[in-house]
Amino acid sequence: MSNQTQHDRQDDDRSDINPHLELHNRIVLLTDGYSTPFLAKTAISMLRYRTGDVVALIDQTTEAKTTGELFAAGGDIPVVRSLSEVSDPDAIYVGIAPPGGRLPKAWRSVIIEALNQGIDVVSGLHDFLTDDDEYVALAAKAQCRLVDVRRNHFKLTGTGRTFRPGCIRIHSVGQDCSIGKMVASVEVCNGLIAAGHDAKFLATGQTGIMISGEGVPIDCVVSDFVNGAAEQLVYENESHDFVLIEGQGSITHPAYSAVTLGLLHGSAPDGLIYVYEAGRKMVKGFDDIAIPDMKRQLEFFLTAANFRHPCRLIGVAINSRTLSAEESAAEVKRAEEMFGVPACDVYRDGPAKLVQASIELRRSIVGN
Repeated sequence: MSNQTQHDRQDDDRSDINPHLELHNRIVLLTDGYSTPFLAKTAISMLRYRTGDVVALIDQTTEAKTTGELFAAGGDIPVVRSLSEVSDPDAIYVGIAPPGGRLPKAWRSVIIEALNQGIDVVSGLHDFLTDDDEYVALAAKAQCRLVDVRRNHFKLTGTGRTFRPGCIRIHSVGQDCSIGKMVASVEVCNGLIAAGHDAKFLATGQTGIMISGEGVPIDCVVSDFVNGAAEQLVYENESHDFVLIEGQGSITHPAYSAVTLGLLHGSAPDGLIYVYEAGRKMVKGFDDIAIPDMKRQLEFFLTAANFRHPCRLIGVAINSRTLSAEESAAEVKRAEEMFGVPACDVYRDGPAKLVQASIELRRSIVGN
């Protein structure tokens, strides 16, 4: 079977790539009892990037009245104690990403209440809604949807295909997990669009998919098909002048290096944005394993990427959340001297440096 035919066959099951979550515009976020920056990062990103589509957040354990007060995101979006306080919601989104990906048992009554009202329920956890017979029966009766963002049926290996030459692929890679790779990709994509360029963010994780409405849950794809899933995601979006591919894990992480390498080889990036958190020393989830020297780690990323396709570092995105403004500015200067490319914290400084680096990458490859 030819490479082209394999990819055409994948088009027959586009639900893997595009669950059409962008159609929801009256979303209730559910973080009840889990409203911390670490556990509720999905909700926080939804509040930042789909602010206009979120109408409320449920958490009966907090005294906060708004999401701005609770998470410093979303402004005056109300925090409510129950679904009954919300007028005409069209979906509930599970807003947490806890270790292990389990759905809290205490939330069962809220989910059943939503399904009885014909409200879609969307979850990015490893604990699938569609494995629960009662949820499935209620959704069928009310003619609403259960959407498990991580559930997929990818069964294609990578083909090593070449992509449209005018499609510049920029991939965020990181020092560690949960470090800001998605944010860097989203912010650079938004910056390119604001500057008048044709750019698309390609999500590879649950939160990115919930934000953009489509993507590939790469950490839940069978290992042999990770490269093929990433390749398919780019293939379906190669009409764009820029695609910003969300990174996952880290190539030196003891648990998650496989998905990182699969993304590198499947998406065949032209350029990398390296993301790190200032001051982070130990690998997430391993108190006794230090993060490798960043320059050595980046050399590993670039070596792996270049085995598949010519690729270079174009910029560095720094997560400086633990630093003061003055310390952050000093860290940016240090990073630019260390890596020899533009650096910034996309939250504090905006993504302009990385947007310009992306434009210059395109000029060097296609001339405009």
